[in-house]
Amino acid sequence: MRLVSLCACVWVCIGLFAALPVAAENKVAETSAPKVKKVTLASIAVKDDYPDGVAGEGLFGDLKPHLRDLIDRLDKAAKDDKISGVVLRLREATIGLAKADELRAAVGRVRKAGKKVYADVHSASTLDYLVAASCDQIVMPESGSLLITGIQAEVIFLKGLLDKLGVQADFIQIGDFKGAAEPLTRNNMSPEFRAQYEAVINDYYEHIVESIAKDRKIDPTEVKKLIDAGLFSAQAARDARLIDRVAYEDQWRNELKKELGADEVALERDYGRKKPEDFSGMAGMMKMMEMLMGGDQQRAKNSKNDKIAVVYIVGAIMTGESATSLFGGTTVGSNTIVGALRQVEDDPKVKAIVLRVDSPGGSALASDLIWREVVKSNKPVLVSMGDVAASGGYYVSMGAKKIFVEPGTLTGSIGVVGGKLALRGLFDKIGVNSETIKRGKTSGVLSLTDPFSLEEREAWKRLMLATYHQFTSKAAQGRHMELSKLEGLAQGRVFTGRMAVANGLADKLGTLDDAIAEAKNMAGVKSDEKIDLLILPKPKGILETLLGGSTIEAEARAVAPELVEAFQSGATLRKLFAEPSVTLMPYVVRFK
Repeated sequence: MRLVSLCACVWVCIGLFAALPVAAENKVAETSAPKVKKVTLASIAVKDDYPDGVAGEGLFGDLKPHLRDLIDRLDKAAKDDKISGVVLRLREATIGLAKADELRAAVGRVRKAGKKVYADVHSASTLDYLVAASCDQIVMPESGSLLITGIQAEVIFLKGLLDKLGVQADFIQIGDFKGAAEPLTRNNMSPEFRAQYEAVINDYYEHIVESIAKDRKIDPTEVKKLIDAGLFSAQAARDARLIDRVAYEDQWRNELKKELGADEVALERDYGRKKPEDFSGMAGMMKMMEMLMGGDQQRAKNSKNDKIAVVYIVGAIMTGESATSLFGGTTVGSNTIVGALRQVEDDPKVKAIVLRVDSPGGSALASDLIWREVVKSNKPVLVSMGDVAASGGYYVSMGAKKIFVEPGTLTGSIGVVGGKLALRGLFDKIGVNSETIKRGKTSGVLSLTDPFSLEEREAWKRLMLATYHQFTSKAAQGRHMELSKLEGLAQGRVFTGRMAVANGLADKLGTLDDAIAEAKNMAGVKSDEKIDLLILPKPKGILETLLGGSTIEAEARAVAPELVEAFQSGATLRKLFAEPSVTLMPYVVRFK
């Protein structure tokens, strides 16, 4: 036994000594083998309209991405150690100037984290280019084009058409600049309407020029000349220093290898986008049912962290419940928003409230009911304005402790408009007759057949003046401003974000994230303390969305988007002008 053990030991020792040179040899081989350096870039497409708010949970929640989702993906890339940079694939997104500013700020946070951001552009218009200009480099294929053509405001006046149809637009406006009804009552702009339009367009133009000049390090005078030239091929844009590279994707990825000192540059497509859920088995079926009913928000409610509530006010403001119409577009219901504000007021975990407002206004009554909940809150309430927060959108904001705006925000429009379309002439043309029996001098005030009588007009105007006085008085109170000074900013005047900060209608230029950070500060929450965001109103479940006709809307928009938009606007205006006082923007600015 001992002999066997000894032999075994000898053989083991011999084996160990024999293995030593080989192990050393392998170690040398491992050390000398060249390491492959791989760099991963996050690839994020920007190609939709990105409404404010958050997408619904579950199966189809990310089919229509929202602005918050896109910004969260950029912020995630900034903090992700596995990601060395971002490729932003800009594909003609239909966004407003304020949303472009929000994206520019998010790009800035990625760059501040020490990661480069590359703009991959095919054919860019002004707003795409503004986002691209905030990146480290702009790349365009040889066949690409750049259109930075300045800004043109175009208003379509319908009075001539209404005259031919026999329809009389009978409207009253309180405030010389409150021109919401002018397209129906005039054939051209009033001097006041034109003056405020020009002021807004001038400021937008200067903001665009300053942004391009700063980002591309080109003199502002030269930028204006380039805008006057307007249209550029890829090579011409490169020669003008508006972009950095003319190359196809495979070409500049090879160039990036040299620039980043890497052997391989990988793109993580659709970085940060929600992955499809696994609905297999019984557990998957239960999960699907929960999402269908919109119950996936419960996990956030059960968190033990303190919260900042972000309440979204997006769309035309009306009394009742928030809704999505058959032809798209959301309406903000006063009942829904008041309920959300009362919910967070009663939640001890909610330390502050941020209203994210992207609304042209609507019902004066609905706006006032929301305003009341804001001013009586015992918690700090701040406002972050999106593309538009004017008229009723400003009304719901003016009671907040602080108002944040983007340079591209359109706000103000403190004024009131009301009236109706009288169809008597149209009925005559098409052979329709109506007869009326009335008692009371103002009994026909809501008639759609005849215009206002003298008594009806006076009664309607008195009510509108009372609404206007409430609006201006509460705005002066909320902004800690003399009423006489506020009156000079009212009369329906509109302002860009920069103009609003300068005249005192807003407090600071900043993004939604800036407003949330300030809300933490005002609530006494430490800047490094982790908080949760409570998003309200709760996104609809899939079942509600499907019943709301979103599929029909998508198909209709694909065929005739302008017609869908006209139906949507018409339905909203018809409902709004059934109320005596409407606080609605005089126009909508869209960038194309």
